[in-house]
Amino acid sequence: MEAAPSHKFKTVEEYFAAFPKKTQQLMGSLRATIKKAAPQAIEKISYNMPAFMLEGMLVYYAGYDKHIGFYPTPSGIEAFKKELSGYKGAKGSVQFPIDKTLPLDLIGQIVKFRVEENLDKAREKKKK
Repeated sequence: MEAAPSHKFKTVEEYFAAFPKKTQQLMGSLRATIKKAAPQAIEKISYNMPAFMLEGMLVYYAGYDKHIGFYPTPSGIEAFKKELSGYKGAKGSVQFPIDKTLPLDLIGQIVKFRVEENLDKAREKKKK
C-alpha cells in the first residue's frame, strides 16, 4: 500500500505502520543501516517520509508498493553510479525492489559518503 499523501506522518514509527510487514522489515533494515553508518545523524520526517540530517539533509527513504525508494541526493547517486547501475533510479534516487534483498553494504557506503560530503561542506562554511 502506498502511504496516502493526504496523511501527514508525525513519526517514523507512524510512517512504518502504514505499510505491509514485508515493507516494514525492509525499511527497518535500511533505517538500521543508515543509523549505523551515520550514528550522529538526526532522524525526522521530512517531505512526509523518513529522513536523516547531519549538517543539512543526508538521505531520505520511502516505501512504495513494489520498491523502497532511497534518496541520497544527486551526488550520492553519481558517486556510486556503477554500483547502482542494476537498479532503476533517477538523478537523486534509486529504487530497491521489494522482492529482492537490499544491498545494505552499498547503502552504508553511500550514507558514509554523504556524511563526509556534508561534514566537508560544513567545515568549508566555517572557514569563511
